[in-house]
Amino acid sequence: MYSEEIMKSIKAVEANRESNIAYEPARMTAKEKEDLLAAYHPDYKQDEFEVLKIGPNKGEKVPKELAAVLQAGSRITADAVDLTKPDYDVDVLVIGGGGAGSSAAIEADEAGASVMIVTKLRIGDANTMMAEGGIQAADKPNDSPATHFVDAFGGGHFAAKRELLSKLVCDAPEAIQWLSNLGVEFDKDEQGNMITTHGGGTSRKRMHAARDYSGAEIMRTLRDEVLNRGIPVVDFTAAIELILDENGNAAGAVLMNMETKELLVAKAKTVVIATGGAGRMHYQGFPTSNHYGATADGLVLGYRVGAKLLYADTLQYHPTGAAYPEQIFGALVTEKVRSLGAKLVNRDGKVFMHPLETRDVSAASIIRECNDRGNGVNTGSGLGVWLDTPMIEKIGGEGTILRRIPAMHRMFAKYGIDIRYEPILIYPTLHYQNGGLDINVDGMTTNINNLYVAGEAVGGIHGRNRLMGNSLLDIIVFGRNAGQNAAAKSKSVTVGALTLKHIDEFAAMRKEAGIDGDEVSPKLLPSYTHGNPRLENK
Repeated sequence: MYSEEIMKSIKAVEANRESNIAYEPARMTAKEKEDLLAAYHPDYKQDEFEVLKIGPNKGEKVPKELAAVLQAGSRITADAVDLTKPDYDVDVLVIGGGGAGSSAAIEADEAGASVMIVTKLRIGDANTMMAEGGIQAADKPNDSPATHFVDAFGGGHFAAKRELLSKLVCDAPEAIQWLSNLGVEFDKDEQGNMITTHGGGTSRKRMHAARDYSGAEIMRTLRDEVLNRGIPVVDFTAAIELILDENGNAAGAVLMNMETKELLVAKAKTVVIATGGAGRMHYQGFPTSNHYGATADGLVLGYRVGAKLLYADTLQYHPTGAAYPEQIFGALVTEKVRSLGAKLVNRDGKVFMHPLETRDVSAASIIRECNDRGNGVNTGSGLGVWLDTPMIEKIGGEGTILRRIPAMHRMFAKYGIDIRYEPILIYPTLHYQNGGLDINVDGMTTNINNLYVAGEAVGGIHGRNRLMGNSLLDIIVFGRNAGQNAAAKSKSVTVGALTLKHIDEFAAMRKEAGIDGDEVSPKLLPSYTHGNPRLENK
């Protein structure tokens, strides 16, 4: 199965394993990290970005692929639907059926609001399902929300909006309790205490997990709660345009049936965008760990009605995406693998970095090792380095892998690789949208009234880099927050006459800026019909 070159490299890894286990590489200094990121991290490749010509973030740079959809035309004309005869009329419209959208819907329903979820795939088809490693919360005696804040603030390059990050860490213990009460089966010891581990950039063990199915376990529980409450869910129906009222407030959305292309109107007193990430945009040609529908829809919907973006120029490339075999190229290899003791090793069997640096630093280190230092392993379709998983069993004892990360074992076992005895090849994969729509601490966008945002479509919670376990946390904290506040706000809202005049206004801006072409957005789904020539190891 392996080439001669790969087999030779595996032997080097095996020969050095015992000494590598005992070796603790030094963490980088702040200056070393800064220089490394500037030289190797994809966010710093200036020629891969474009300056926006129109919209609330005009003059700011974003990835080229994102600029194209943000500045594209609408899928419909302003007179495409009859806004006087809505097909749905609710207090709270939630766009997106992942963890954030489900949390928002549950809390809005709990508050007595009429709520509906609309999702372009099915409820649960979301990046929440793909999350493996765990969810952070400072709920142990040697920890505190203040310590959690310091870790996350530094890990995000001190760029997070303080009030958002403060809410994230202070509400974290309650979020864990809320999930536990709903039925999430977190890992516990024989005494019933939750087992916690480290993640990259954390100074305390605060990662709560359900083996390495954490996101799937959380999504299973949230989905069941939504369905048990009888909250209406409109599957396979995408929001393709927000609707404002005559006063400029969010007041619903135009929906499109993904199969029949039928257009529907959903009127609402408040709207929650919870559409998730953008991995399927394949920025800079990177593979992705994201689910099929992650195409930045929420950013497009919000931007076209005038909602501001924050940090839209920064993405997270998870350092450990599968680089071999080709069938799972880009699939997530959870950071928990490194939390349990596996180290990153180059072609010659040498550990080249501390295993628990922050994700951006780790990704840049791997790219440097492969592309500049020439120490990567040729997989046949690109380059990679080793994640020496057999270390886990030597450190934690036989059975640790099957007990703590069974999904990882199963994913590679399908292709004849037993990670208990063989190391695995990895390379960074496009993983998380750090930037997104700018919100206040109540979850509402900073400049569009009655438009709330939760989850990965939000910018500012994590700054310019996110620590492991804080995404599952933010979908719960800010999903609940958006649902609670959207429901409360809906009680005092009187919706004015519905309008789509922003479509014509945006079209006029495009024309004035000299933007032509017939591209429309949101993208909705990726296209692989003709392949993607950029989709390769960078």
